[in-house]
Amino acid sequence: MSLVALLYGKDRPGLVAEVSSWILQHSGNIIHADQHCDLQAGIFFQRVVWDCSIENKPEIGKNFGLFAKNTLDMNVKVYDTNNPLRVAVMVSKTDHCFHDLVLRFKSGELVGNLVSVISNHPNLEKISSQYKLPYYFIPINSESKKEAESKLIRHLSSNRIDLLVLARYMQILSSNFLEDWGKSVINIHHSFLPAFVGSKPYHQAYQRGVKIIGATAHYVTKELDAGPIIQQDVTRINHRHSIDDLICRGKDLEKIVLSKAVKWHLEHRILTYNNKTVVFE
Repeated sequence: MSLVALLYGKDRPGLVAEVSSWILQHSGNIIHADQHCDLQAGIFFQRVVWDCSIENKPEIGKNFGLFAKNTLDMNVKVYDTNNPLRVAVMVSKTDHCFHDLVLRFKSGELVGNLVSVISNHPNLEKISSQYKLPYYFIPINSESKKEAESKLIRHLSSNRIDLLVLARYMQILSSNFLEDWGKSVINIHHSFLPAFVGSKPYHQAYQRGVKIIGATAHYVTKELDAGPIIQQDVTRINHRHSIDDLICRGKDLEKIVLSKAVKWHLEHRILTYNNKTVVFE
């Protein structure tokens, strides 16, 4: 199996050669490498994948991280492809993104371990059971939010979850939760952000009379619907389309956009910088 490194930092000549040379000197074989330079900011980004000795893989990954940090002055994360990420999906009542993600995991298109389904409603418990997925029901309202999020943290921690996916989970995660959790959360928002943030974006779009609607997958931050955008897509509409038509057309966009974002994250293809993402497709 392979190691994947994501690194970024101040650009200068020779960085690609130095990374390649280090891997070669440590008996590695580069399978894939891609890089990008933000010329305006002067920042270099790279994703490199290489085969290495199975016996020494943890040590090699650690040593590469030290090399990138101390010698290249780069921010770096190194991942072992033999350790797929553990994922939890949060849902409410709407189920199209949930079904889509589950089937992509089961088919092997999404390479990770889907560990549990979490919801503030019991509606999808039966279908989760049919998928043979554990279902964790956490009721939530304004009075119980703090307690509910504490239960959520305990559940995520005890199941060693690496990634939390909000598959149309119609609740806002608090700043305290995001800070305490401290790991990646991906959300699908049913509009082409930054347009129509918050609730009922299709209704907002209909009232505004737009000719394009979209969907946006983004990392969740403390600011509502304003985290780094991972993927977006759009479809055209016109004056003949009702709100129900917009919702129906949008569902297909939501499924495709969310699944791509999750796939790229699981494959360690995303670097975040200054509330933006560099995605090595």
